[in-house]
Amino acid sequence: MWDFSTEPEFQAKLDWVDQFCREKVEPLEYVFPYAVRSPDPVVKAYVRELQQEVKNQGLWAIFLDHELGGPGYGQLKLGLLNEVIGRYPSAPQMFGAAAPDTGNMEMLAAYGTPEQKKRWLEPLLNQDMFSAYSMTEPQGGSDPNLFKTHAVRDGDDWVINGEKWFTSAGRVADILFVMCTNGMFVVPRKTPGVEIQPEPRNHNHIIYRDVRVPRDHLLGPEDGAKVLAQRRLGGGRIHHAMRTIAQCKLAFDMMCERALSRESHGKIIGEHQMVQEKIAESYASIRMLRLFVLETAWKIDSTSTQEARTDIAAVKFTMARVLQEVSFNALHILGSLGTTDLTPIQAMYAGAPTMGIADGVDEVHKATVARRVLQGYRPHEGYWPTEYYPAKREDAWKKMQPILDRRPDLAQSAENYKKYFGRRTR
Repeated sequence: MWDFSTEPEFQAKLDWVDQFCREKVEPLEYVFPYAVRSPDPVVKAYVRELQQEVKNQGLWAIFLDHELGGPGYGQLKLGLLNEVIGRYPSAPQMFGAAAPDTGNMEMLAAYGTPEQKKRWLEPLLNQDMFSAYSMTEPQGGSDPNLFKTHAVRDGDDWVINGEKWFTSAGRVADILFVMCTNGMFVVPRKTPGVEIQPEPRNHNHIIYRDVRVPRDHLLGPEDGAKVLAQRRLGGGRIHHAMRTIAQCKLAFDMMCERALSRESHGKIIGEHQMVQEKIAESYASIRMLRLFVLETAWKIDSTSTQEARTDIAAVKFTMARVLQEVSFNALHILGSLGTTDLTPIQAMYAGAPTMGIADGVDEVHKATVARRVLQGYRPHEGYWPTEYYPAKREDAWKKMQPILDRRPDLAQSAENYKKYFGRRTR
């Protein structure tokens, strides 16, 4: 059990990750952007060298449990690792733990046949292949009850027809995990009939027109797409939250550094109360989000993703709000510089609303949390709520009466108290 401290052995791992990211991963980002996907064999070889260092530390594919072939750290330790990795855009890929591949690999590891794992999971783990998740649709958003994309059996094949919207990284993926009304299918991107539209560029609009794939491209059971999707998205949401903490801390570090570096109206801006208010509120928001995320991760480790789904949903909409608030505060403290693309702040603030939409809009998660929380309550009887003072006072006298009957002295004191408070309420 985690008790607000980390055992020395794992802390040493965290320290190694922090140093590795600062000294090797971050410089690589600026010299060779998108190095992990670089076609240059020299750059690719150097990336492999760095990734081997990660593997030597036992930190490769840290999101996978033991039974799925990973190191099995559990969600809480994964959260602590992501607090470091999430600060650097390319670090998750350097650790074999970048979305959308992570969720897709989890589905393959949990539901794939041995042959499917050999064909797709191993190349994904080795980054010899990349994937995308093709779920949401133009007319239905992320509500699977409104989906229309459907697969029809034709001999030894499945034929898929439909339209998907916001398939992130679909244009550069080797395989697409396509959620149909009757199953989850693995579709190679170059399959005839996969039509990737020119816009949007990064979150792709894809039309599947008579796309034919072999029967063994069905992942999991027929009609099992919703179960697979929940398995994938539940973990994805908590992992997003873990990385969001890192982004909030980065924004916070920038605002505090700025507050001590610039002057306004004759004093350091950190001495102005409005700036102090932003720093104090940001600090408290980050600390509360972090504790909430780590507690939820601990619950997952102690029970399951399914059992912790109320907290996962609550974490999901909370992280978007905190990122928006903290990045907004940092942007203001940085002033005009914060509005440019010369620091990470503008991208953080612009990306915060996306965090409230990706993996299900916040409004849906709030409704889910409210419904699930209300299942633990019952309506009160009669006109008055449980905490209605006159009713509670009357009930208290009934409960105390047997004692007062045996203790005349205590009964007299009770009457005196009753008269005293009776006079006060007039």
